[in-house]
Amino acid sequence: MDRELVDRRSFLRVTALAGGGLLLGFHRAAMPIVADTAGARLAPVPLSAFVRITPDGIVTIVAKNPEIGQGVKTTLPMLIAEELDVSWKDVRVEQADSEPARFGLQIAVGSSATPMHWDELRRVGAAGRQMLIAAAAQTWGVAESECSASLGIVRHRPTRRTVGYGALAAKAATLPAPELKTVALKDPKQYRIIGTPVPGVDNAAIVRGKPLYGIDVKLPGMLHAVLEQCPVFGGKLASANLDVVKAQPGVQHVLAMNLDGVTSGVAIVADSWWHAQEARRKLEVQWDEGPIAAQSSEGFARRAAELSRGVPAWMVHTDGDVDQALASAAKSVEAAYAYPFLSHAPLEPQNCTALFHDGRLEIWAPTQSPDSGREWTAGVLGIAPGAITIHITRAGGAFGRRLANDFMAEAAWISKAVGAPVKLVWSREDDMRHDFYRAAGFHFLKGGLGASGNIIAWRNHFVSFGEGTKFIGWFTDITPDEFPAGLIRNFALGASVMPSGVPTGAMRSPRSNALAFVMQSFLDELAVAGGKDPFQLRLELLDAARGDRTAEARRMRGVLELVAEKSGWGRASRAAGRGLGIAFYGNFAEVADVTLGEGGRVRVNKIWVAGDVGGQIVNPSVALNQVQGAVLDGLAQMLAQEITIVDGRVLQSNFNDYPLLRMRQAPPVEVHFRRTDNPPTGLGELALPPVIPAVCNAIVAAGGPRIRSLPISKHGLRWAG
Repeated sequence: MDRELVDRRSFLRVTALAGGGLLLGFHRAAMPIVADTAGARLAPVPLSAFVRITPDGIVTIVAKNPEIGQGVKTTLPMLIAEELDVSWKDVRVEQADSEPARFGLQIAVGSSATPMHWDELRRVGAAGRQMLIAAAAQTWGVAESECSASLGIVRHRPTRRTVGYGALAAKAATLPAPELKTVALKDPKQYRIIGTPVPGVDNAAIVRGKPLYGIDVKLPGMLHAVLEQCPVFGGKLASANLDVVKAQPGVQHVLAMNLDGVTSGVAIVADSWWHAQEARRKLEVQWDEGPIAAQSSEGFARRAAELSRGVPAWMVHTDGDVDQALASAAKSVEAAYAYPFLSHAPLEPQNCTALFHDGRLEIWAPTQSPDSGREWTAGVLGIAPGAITIHITRAGGAFGRRLANDFMAEAAWISKAVGAPVKLVWSREDDMRHDFYRAAGFHFLKGGLGASGNIIAWRNHFVSFGEGTKFIGWFTDITPDEFPAGLIRNFALGASVMPSGVPTGAMRSPRSNALAFVMQSFLDELAVAGGKDPFQLRLELLDAARGDRTAEARRMRGVLELVAEKSGWGRASRAAGRGLGIAFYGNFAEVADVTLGEGGRVRVNKIWVAGDVGGQIVNPSVALNQVQGAVLDGLAQMLAQEITIVDGRVLQSNFNDYPLLRMRQAPPVEVHFRRTDNPPTGLGELALPPVIPAVCNAIVAAGGPRIRSLPISKHGLRWAG
């Protein structure tokens, strides 16, 4: 983000509250913002964050971004509270509604919240502190330089007079706002809140089961809806016994739905979700399944193998002369890797409550991207986006699934059709069979080694989904800078695509969650073939970095060395059947300690994690939670999770055939952060990618098979515990 642009176009809005309080509004004029891990350039937007100080000294901070379990509802207010210099016990946090004109972009994506708001929100707090000091100085008739603020109190040092923020709020609201670029920020050594483990602001409510989530919303006169969608992607409703279903107990409405680009099916609206779901069992539907009914996971794998035998449809990236280097290699290694479609499987299934009345729509939704949901829903209903109010609820898991707002558009359409408030709740089966899946992929690799075991060539023919020479769908692609580009002088990355109607989307650490498994596993294969220690080979590879890769390689090396030190890599021999595996990706490196028992029983004894998330961790409690959660999420994916497409539809339906990791299967995860001069970095996703290859590499070190396709349960391996 362009810091100069932020400073030049930023200003503070100040408003007096009824009763003598102060409202601080930080506004940035329209400017480009890049929230990258999603790789998308976001449209220019104004951004606002607000603080209220009431006469009793209570400070209410509005959390602007959606809370999906990543801790942002606590972390972002901490930035403001620190520089405002208030006691955290006097802070109250409120979830913002979706208001683009006030808050600008409100989104949970790409671990971007802290990087995007680190500077801006601290300046909001610092500006408020400066105004409160000015108000006290004017009240006492003294110089501002003689005053200081701490823990919600302004002090006049010469006379030792004090006054609380609450008593100053009304006067502060009448003062001119400072330019944000001029406000003085604290020395990090003075931090009381930033860098301190702060419990989540919703923790107590979650433990007590208080309503926080979208699925908890209740409105007067609310009806309940379920939706039977065509099981084949892209299929259409042909006919259904709507009259029979409408005659079932509690049913109020039965609607045929054909919403282009959203869904096709039958909505059943009843006085309770139970009645709607029971009536659904009586539904008999004829579908026009369409051409996607001919597609299958088996067919995709077969076609990928066929494409691999030819030249890539196009080259994504080339360096050097790979053909010549492979021809002169002392040894070469070939391998085919694959990974399946995955479902997000959040514990809270998709849901939305909608109220359409007098041409306006009000929505309560657990969405990661309310702004895009507003646009999509407005198009479906044929109303202006400005006629839609969105209340952002806490989400019971998301992992990228709630960036797509199909459930929002569906609930809105049903509410408009029946003329009443409606809560739409998907069943677990609906959620798993109508996802925007992590895309499957296929990699056909060949590596060449020199006489000393060093890597001299790397070729990858990547097969994914699309048409001609274009990837189609969210995150079905691969980027030109994908590892190990810039690290090997002779490198070729080509791609071929095949048609697919399976909807794909972002999943926690998009692309990397799959690509790390392939690249770091094949790297280990090359280490073994060349007689190299896997850790040392990785260091040698990073030392060869050139161009734009140089700074990134230094960061990678730092976390590799740290995780090797903490795990005792190379310092002790392992008993038979036990091995260590190492992997890195981006700014995280991990080591897995694995025991391979009889009958293919895999036990992960421990995971060590090292991460470089910059010079400051805002909330260590959230940081630890996110890293450990990402690691366990990755273990669940590699163990037994797979979405299988048969006849254009998903075979899996629930946690019995798409299992989550059990508590007894979760190993200890030891986390270490390496403090660097890098700016603060997001944490929600980056620790997931390395764990899968680290465990797979450890299985080989323990005497097990080389895993080239996931999940590992397909290879006669099963989790101990």
